[in-house]
Amino acid sequence: MMGKKKDESVTYVDSKGKRLDGRKVDELREVKIKAGVIPRADGSAYLEWGQNKVFAAVYGPRECLPKHTASPYKAVVKFEYRMATFSVPDRKNPKPGRREVEISKVCGEALEKAIFVERFPNTQIDITVEIVDSNAGSRIAALTAASVALADAGIPMRDMVCGTSVGKAGGKLIVDLDKNEEDAPDAVDIPIAMLPNSKEIVLLQLDGVLTRAEWEQAYKMGEAAAMHIYDVQKAALKAKYANVEEKGEAKGVDAE
Repeated sequence: MMGKKKDESVTYVDSKGKRLDGRKVDELREVKIKAGVIPRADGSAYLEWGQNKVFAAVYGPRECLPKHTASPYKAVVKFEYRMATFSVPDRKNPKPGRREVEISKVCGEALEKAIFVERFPNTQIDITVEIVDSNAGSRIAALTAASVALADAGIPMRDMVCGTSVGKAGGKLIVDLDKNEEDAPDAVDIPIAMLPNSKEIVLLQLDGVLTRAEWEQAYKMGEAAAMHIYDVQKAALKAKYANVEEKGEAKGVDAE
């Protein structure tokens, strides 16, 4: 059976610079993050990024099991990316697929660059991310939520990890592609994540073809968008601890 033909008549960016969903070419979908949502985890976060809905939980550092996987020089970061069976329109097989295994690997490697793993030899840090609703960009959404969960756990970090996707649809460079844009006939999708203070890139993948000039412009757009995500991450952590302080002050008043 032939695959579904992509519609080449769609205008992904109109003459006014507006996309199918009304966004500008450099505009992110709405992003919301809440820290500390899973009580039994050492750190956790919930993220909504457009239609994407993501839970992240962190456990550790703790004893490395099985023991032969331990490193005497650093903590081992174990990242698990999972998609709920109901997270996509066609029910997903509950068994992890090749895509989930690949995303788990690259996300774990990206986050390890942000963590002071050398301070915790012979231990492991477990990071589990569950995608409960998905619409393009879920690996960056997973990294974004996981970074907040790590900070919420109090694990020493060099920096947060933030990012977005950049790419092209309908011949135009755009930020934060949605599913319709990912399916464009000429689609280019580049997930990119970085340490915001040093600008070190910790994840970069390319699906498609860009000229050098297009890549340079796309990177600038992605960097600016990633810094906005960083602001949202910081705000989520500040909001959690502001609530903790308010509750503590309220208890103090009651005690008097």
